[in-house]
This record gives sequence, C-alpha cells and structure tokens, in this order.
Amino acid sequence: MGINTELLSQIKEYAERYYLENGVSPSVREIAAELGVGKSTVQRYLERLRDCGEIEYSGERSIKTEVTEKFNQQSVSVGLVGSISCGPLNFAEQNITDYFSLPSSLLGSGEFFMLRASGDSMIDAGIDDGDLVVIRRQQTARDGDIVVALYGDDATLKRFYTDRVNRRFILHPENERLSDIIIEGDLIIQGVAVKVIKDL
Repeated sequence: MGINTELLSQIKEYAERYYLENGVSPSVREIAAELGVGKSTVQRYLERLRDCGEIEYSGERSIKTEVTEKFNQQSVSVGLVGSISCGPLNFAEQNITDYFSLPSSLLGSGEFFMLRASGDSMIDAGIDDGDLVVIRRQQTARDGDIVVALYGDDATLKRFYTDRVNRRFILHPENERLSDIIIEGDLIIQGVAVKVIKDL
C-alpha cells in the first residue's frame, strides 16, 4: 500500500501535541478517532515512522519523538497525592489522583508531589483553601520552612520551628486567629513546600 506523507506528519504532530498536553502518548484508538482513520492504518503508520527513525515506538502508549524527549528533559512529572488540612490535623490521603508536568527550572532538583490545601490556617502565607501545594520530598526542614508534618496518623501543612530549650516542635499556622500546635513527641517531616499553584 502507498503511504500518505501528509497523514504521517499528522500522526506525529498529534502524538507530540497530545503528549505535551497530557504527559502521556495517545493510544492508537485516540489517534484514529482524532484523524478519522482506522486503527490498523494508525498502527501501520506508527511502525513506518519508527522504521524511518522519526519516532521510538514499542507499544500502545509509548510514542517518543525529539519534541517529547526535550519536553521530558525540561519538566518534572508531579503526582497529586490528595488533600491535606491547613487547619486541624487530618490524615493525608495517600492516593495519587492526577499527574502534572511542571518545568524543572521552576522547581529545581529533587523528588516532588502535590497536595490540595484544605482549610484556612495558612492564608497569611498565601496558601488558600483549594490551592495546589508543590512539596519537595525530604525528611529534614529548617526553622521557618512550611512543611508537611506527620504526627501519629495525622498530617498537616504548617510552618515548622524547633524549640530546643523545651525539646519540642512547634507547628505554626499562618493565621492570627489560630494557635500553634505543640508537639513534644516524635514528628516526621514528609516534605517542604516549594510552590503554590492557585486559580485567580
């Protein structure tokens, strides 16, 4: 069968655009539906693009091009773990509900996850109810850092301080109406907040 060079270009361009928007490659079915052709045609054209060295392709959602590889080198995939209280201590949900690709230049190095803020205890730090907070995963923090702190089965987002004289930790809410949380036992730091993403 002959090869339609225009369709070849359309498949490659759609795969790249889809990846940049969604962080994963489109399926053969999605490409076929978008371009109005059969799945077997898409499969054949993907194999042709691979054989010509235009793409790397080894399965249903594994289409790689120079554009997608460059995008991967310049971005970090960050999982949205769930929600965390900015008020009373609540258990942080441990299920990843979505992934976001964020620029590496914005975050720096490290391993990251995101939490959705819940409550109003950090409003004076610019973290409002519903905001997405990007957390660098680490087990240590400096005084003044905003941390995800785990105490028992409860987790919270607060500003962290160490009271070395009294051998305790202080989790300080950024809301003048609320009081500090004093922890005299074990405290586990799960990460330090680095960015806030909010709707305007």
